[in-house]
Amino acid sequence: MREKAALQKEAMDMLKKTSRTFYIPITFLEPTLKKAVASAYLCMRAIDEIEDHESLGQNEKQQLLLETSKMLLNDFNPKEYEQLVEPFKEILPEVSMRLADWLEICPTDLKVTVKAYTGEMAEGMAKWVGKEWQVKTKEDLDEYTYYVAGLVGVMLSELWKWNADIDTDRDLAIAYGRGLQAVNILRNKEEDSERGVQFFPEGWTRAEMFDYAEENLSKADEYIKSINRRSILLFCKLPLALAHKTLKALKSGKEKMTRTEVEATVVEVQAEVN
Repeated sequence: MREKAALQKEAMDMLKKTSRTFYIPITFLEPTLKKAVASAYLCMRAIDEIEDHESLGQNEKQQLLLETSKMLLNDFNPKEYEQLVEPFKEILPEVSMRLADWLEICPTDLKVTVKAYTGEMAEGMAKWVGKEWQVKTKEDLDEYTYYVAGLVGVMLSELWKWNADIDTDRDLAIAYGRGLQAVNILRNKEEDSERGVQFFPEGWTRAEMFDYAEENLSKADEYIKSINRRSILLFCKLPLALAHKTLKALKSGKEKMTRTEVEATVVEVQAEVN
């Protein structure tokens, strides 16, 4: 374990490397929330990299995710986690190997919350590794997007309540995460198909997935109406604005937004919230 101050700097550096969507919004938060959300993002990214790893087999992924989940839902022991991932140190990315460090930067009062949601996510991911990410029904899609993104919305709402006494609707919080994930599914459809992953329910075309994304993003718009703290509103509003604009770009045949469009959106959202 490194010194806390050094760890926090390394965490923000890692965040910048691994997240195009959340790095800037996290910098808007006040210090305690910034540490908590950065910790949560990196912990969740750590398990996400295990779920998506091209060189790990199905059984290895499930073992790593389920064992990590058990540790997170109980008394997390950094040495035990180190032993768990040691055999894979040559192939796992740094963000996964250093899960214990990311937990270390989390404010003490919020560590249980971050562990609980990351643990639930890891268990859900293990389940979908077993299903080989074959979504067959809308219910399957709802379940998958809950585990990998809706859970994030619920966890964030707990943090907003703790920090600013902000009450939000749980279903709308789930829709916030689910909407962002649906946009990712649309954006990555060809890449997912190439690796044998199917997130579109049977019989769905892009039109149905666009409807699904738009329905959840509409609920996400309702979700942020209950947030009255400027820094938290900025955090929530920017990824949502980017999701709306990415969806529009995809509908018009573009693969993604340009860097210039992203930068313009950041300025636009800041002006709206000021």
